[in-house]
Amino acid sequence: MKKKIFNGLLFLLISFGLQAQMEEERLKWGANSLTWENFKATPDPNSPFTANTSSGISYSWSLKSSVLGKEYNYEVHSFFNPKESWVKNSGSIHLLAHEQLHFDITELHARKLRKALSEFDFKKTREVKPALQAIYQKVEIERASMQNKFDLETKHSMEEGAQLEWQEYIKKELEKLEDFSS
Repeated sequence: MKKKIFNGLLFLLISFGLQAQMEEERLKWGANSLTWENFKATPDPNSPFTANTSSGISYSWSLKSSVLGKEYNYEVHSFFNPKESWVKNSGSIHLLAHEQLHFDITELHARKLRKALSEFDFKKTREVKPALQAIYQKVEIERASMQNKFDLETKHSMEEGAQLEWQEYIKKELEKLEDFSS
């Protein structure tokens, strides 16, 4: 019996340690929060690009039933992964602004996901998990599409005018969804 308790406790400690380590490796979104020191991965020598930003959205949810009804909670985070992001030759301020915009696009979609989850109606579905996963997948597809469009229109930061237009657009879109910021 003591061995099972010890193994369970050890598992919890390892799980907690791994979770804490994962959170340490990820940076939460902040406007103009990135610096070149955040880009810790080794650059891909075969890549034609000068920098690479690894960012994403994570979410979790829970549903509790009681005599008072159902209580639905969720968390959505946009994050930057330093150990998967890299830069060659430390880059320029203009390039850093480009990489920050990639992170801003991720935050924009995190806000869209928070909004969608806040509007989710449990009365309309009995299959909550697949419904929430479908909402996440839709937002994730939109995020990836916008990231690609951003790089195409700015030619990966080479078109300064286009980048300034994107900067204004993303700023306005983030402001529209301010109520859903983290």
